[in-house]
Amino acid sequence: MEKTGAEGLFSEMHLDILKEIGSMGTAHAATALSKMINKKVTMPVPNVSWVEFKNVAEFVGGAENVIAGILVTLSGNIQGMMMYLMDIDAAHDLAAIVVGQEHVSEERYAFTEMERSVIEEMGNILVSSYLGSLAGLTNSQIKPSIPFVTIDMANAILSVPASEFGKIADKILFIESQMSIENVKSSGCFILVPNLHSFYRIIRSLGVE
Repeated sequence: MEKTGAEGLFSEMHLDILKEIGSMGTAHAATALSKMINKKVTMPVPNVSWVEFKNVAEFVGGAENVIAGILVTLSGNIQGMMMYLMDIDAAHDLAAIVVGQEHVSEERYAFTEMERSVIEEMGNILVSSYLGSLAGLTNSQIKPSIPFVTIDMANAILSVPASEFGKIADKILFIESQMSIENVKSSGCFILVPNLHSFYRIIRSLGVE
């Protein structure tokens, strides 16, 4: 199948608009997370760009680096999937703040049921906040699924969107975000993977015919 180069339809202006969506989404997420854990949460304006599939893993420590991935599938007017990725140590640190105790397992990649639940809920808030802003701008109904948490090497986790979206284009919309909870700072990234029909709905909503 010939790829459409759909990412080429977005200009710098449209990326600026998507960045603004990200800004609104992170503001809502910071407020929601703060209420959830009763701690101060700050999230600066995210960096939005088009990134080639083969380079995405480098933003999370390399293809063989073990990361936490929170995946939701999208239905409604905008269909596809969205993922939030973070380093395994960052996931432990954030979970420890919420749970109120340090990670005690000797296995670095093991998460307790409570920790996984916390990460899942945080991922749900982050993704839902961004999608809410996107839905508002595009006047669309977006229904995210229940979030699914995966702990695996980056290349394994990224193979899911690559197998789906790689049929359409070589690049994905990449949203790099920062988060600070009290004195603990963490970085992560969103990957928005709409199907082709949803791509065109988004760009039409941004003023592109």
